[in-house]
Amino acid sequence: MNVARPHRSLRLPLDLPLDCGQTLARPTIAFETLGTLAPDGGNAILIFHALTGDQYVAVPHPLTGKPGWWHRMVGEGRPIDPARHFILCANVIGGCMGSEGPASPHPATGRPFALDFPVITIADMVRAQVALLDALGIGRLLAVIGGSMGGMQALQFAADHPDRARAVIAIATAARHSAQNIAFHEVGRQAIMADPDWRGGRFLEAGTVPRAGLAVARMAAHITYLSEAGLTARFGRRLQDRSALSFGFDADFQVESYLRHQGMSFVERFDANSYLYITRAMDYFDLAERHGGVLAKAFRGTSARFALVSFDSDWLYPTSESKRIVQALVAAGAHASFVELQSPHGHDSFLLDVPELNRLVDGFLRAVEAGS
Repeated sequence: MNVARPHRSLRLPLDLPLDCGQTLARPTIAFETLGTLAPDGGNAILIFHALTGDQYVAVPHPLTGKPGWWHRMVGEGRPIDPARHFILCANVIGGCMGSEGPASPHPATGRPFALDFPVITIADMVRAQVALLDALGIGRLLAVIGGSMGGMQALQFAADHPDRARAVIAIATAARHSAQNIAFHEVGRQAIMADPDWRGGRFLEAGTVPRAGLAVARMAAHITYLSEAGLTARFGRRLQDRSALSFGFDADFQVESYLRHQGMSFVERFDANSYLYITRAMDYFDLAERHGGVLAKAFRGTSARFALVSFDSDWLYPTSESKRIVQALVAAGAHASFVELQSPHGHDSFLLDVPELNRLVDGFLRAVEAGS
């Protein structure tokens, strides 16, 4: 992948142990920061990105030139403001925007890891980012925040480091991946691996890209990020650049054309093997599993304040999942608040223009900063 500028990165000073039993030898973590760290470090906010996100949370993306993926939430005058906060966002391990992943050179061969890269978990992603915090000399955080897979990381962070953040904001997320979500991911993975240009994962060495498979994977996933009401309002059954049906298999409908565009544009910025690894990490996620199946035990001893947010049109991570987390937090004696917001946009609502979400995050962070 060609980038307009080098990623800012840091090679960790220590090896990183993984849940699978393997170790990454001093992996590289790519990251971006905004704002100035206060002398006491108390204004630091760590943002975790979602499946197809990266460290470019509020600055233009070096591949696409588009605004940062959360520019509506992060930036001057926004709830997460570099004038008040020191903002850190890192590309997860297994990713493809500068952090150690399947496209990185294997230290023993110099060839891309491909499928020799170890299978990772959400806990491994968090472990790497905590190691980054340590390397940067950042101690206790004001907050950790994320939506979707980013919310999973925020919850994992709170469970593994109960005193390291004053606040945790988890949006449109869950404490475990459901069977339905695993099923959607498997469709995407199989589409990638069925593409002859995947070459058993060695496509980079072969000079190919499994474009068709990765595009289909993105199309299938993108449907889950939307709502039926949103799709109907935006596209309905309207035809694409024609006045009559073609009686063929071209994109007759606007929604078909939209999905094809989403698929092909995704291929230009994302690595197919990273998609396999990150979706598998999400599938493995079950925060209660290592606590005897009791989610409340994962949050015992935490001193953080929690804010959970769901959206009424999100069927990928429905409100019931957030309520389950809140119930566990209350059972663990944690301070937790919860709100379900109305939005027609489905799961992607946390990335779009939902003023109520901005007001909620802003109010919650200011309350934590004020100690109230």
